[in-house]
Amino acid sequence: MENLKKYYILHPLRSALFLGLLLRLIAVVFSKGFGMHDDHFLVIEVAQSWADGTDYNNWLPGSGTTQPSGHSFFYCGLHYILFSFLQTLGIFNPELKMLIVRLIHALLSLFTIWFGFKITARLSNVQAAGKAAMLLAVLWFMPFLSVRNLVEVVCIPFLAASVWYAMDAPNRTNHLKWFLVAGLLGGLAFNIRFQSLFFISGIGMSILLKMKWKECLYFGGGVLFSFGLIQGVVDFLIWGKPFVEFVAYIQYNIDNAYNYITNPWYNYLLLIFGILIPPISIFLFVFMFKNFRKQTVVVLPILIFLIFHSYFPNKQERFIIPIVPFIVMVGMAGMHSFFENRPLNSSLRKFLYGSWIFFWVLNFTLLPFITTMYSKKARVESMIYLSKYKENINYLLLEDTNHGTPKMPPEFYLGKWVGCYELSKDQSLDTLKSKLLRYGKQNHPDFVLFFEDKNLVKRVATVKSIFPGLKFETTISPGFIDDILFRLNPKNANQVIYIFRVNENS
Repeated sequence: MENLKKYYILHPLRSALFLGLLLRLIAVVFSKGFGMHDDHFLVIEVAQSWADGTDYNNWLPGSGTTQPSGHSFFYCGLHYILFSFLQTLGIFNPELKMLIVRLIHALLSLFTIWFGFKITARLSNVQAAGKAAMLLAVLWFMPFLSVRNLVEVVCIPFLAASVWYAMDAPNRTNHLKWFLVAGLLGGLAFNIRFQSLFFISGIGMSILLKMKWKECLYFGGGVLFSFGLIQGVVDFLIWGKPFVEFVAYIQYNIDNAYNYITNPWYNYLLLIFGILIPPISIFLFVFMFKNFRKQTVVVLPILIFLIFHSYFPNKQERFIIPIVPFIVMVGMAGMHSFFENRPLNSSLRKFLYGSWIFFWVLNFTLLPFITTMYSKKARVESMIYLSKYKENINYLLLEDTNHGTPKMPPEFYLGKWVGCYELSKDQSLDTLKSKLLRYGKQNHPDFVLFFEDKNLVKRVATVKSIFPGLKFETTISPGFIDDILFRLNPKNANQVIYIFRVNENS
């Protein structure tokens, strides 16, 4: 233990990178599935369908749509290229593809630790930087999120790199070139996640506040060049006009500002205080303002991003993720600056020590469960199970009459794009019967997926009234954490799934 402590003191960044990599590799292997709707259905399913020559979400012209949907094709497009390349190598197995995807994201996330150390060291010293880097490496949710396809997480390494080069550019020869590099990297983050523009604008404003007009122009030029090259060219090639997806994205968010989750303005503050574990989270947030003028290049982007998202009605937890690592960096720098000259026996120092004990106990209690969490297991494993029948599957029936619209099946794991009927509170039995009558017997479902066991016998009997030959096939259970989340809040639709085969010849 003493040798490990000594090694950490001598090599804080190397230690943080090693632990961060180890935890992320564990997540690569064990944290299968997907975290939320968007990190799978707006990335993986889309990219794989393009690789298969179809258009799963009808985002492209000529596939059922005449208008842009408001999505950046950059990140999806990278996955399309990856999946197409893997298939030329003979790799078609969905689970192996996702293992490779998680590994790539795990390695990319190490740059957040790397730049987090450098940024914090510049704001404070190496000791504070080592603590910040270690937090970024082992924070209870970071390994899990680092291997997901959430654009809110994937943009973070590019934002961190942009901040670092904007901070360090004045110390470099040909410094204007490095402000341009900072802008180019910020532009990449912008192409991945459009809303990161608010963070990037904060970097530009911090440069401008120091009366560095030329430097600000180079930074802004880098952002615009990166954005124009990717969004402008790609949209022009697809739609014949540049930037139409970005314009559609803005319009969609204006039109649907109140159509998703709306919460009070302080919702994100509570979320930040919670996930960073109080009272340490409160220390980090408060001491973020300790040396505001010195830390403007980090604090101002955080504030602009936080203020906008607190003001905007549509509030989903993942939206605020991009600024969390930066709160750790700048908050740790401020905390270290404040406490390093305080007497060891002071009451505030003792309270901080006790707070860290509570923090690490809770963090390391959560870490192994979250890092190895197989998220959305039942839905993924259902498709993997049915993949052995995929040649004989053209339609599925999703039955969730206990709730509204059933959760979408991740057909990427099925290995085939099929049609889905629904039977739920929003889709009545009469509606289903009329669809079946209209589409004909050749388009009837081949399997039925019943979500959760509530009223199961009655629900099966109802479906049997349409398909008398319905036969039980298997049960797919959710993962441990999925099951807990569902029991705590049924909105976390991680139900057990009962698979029945439709045999209309019996």
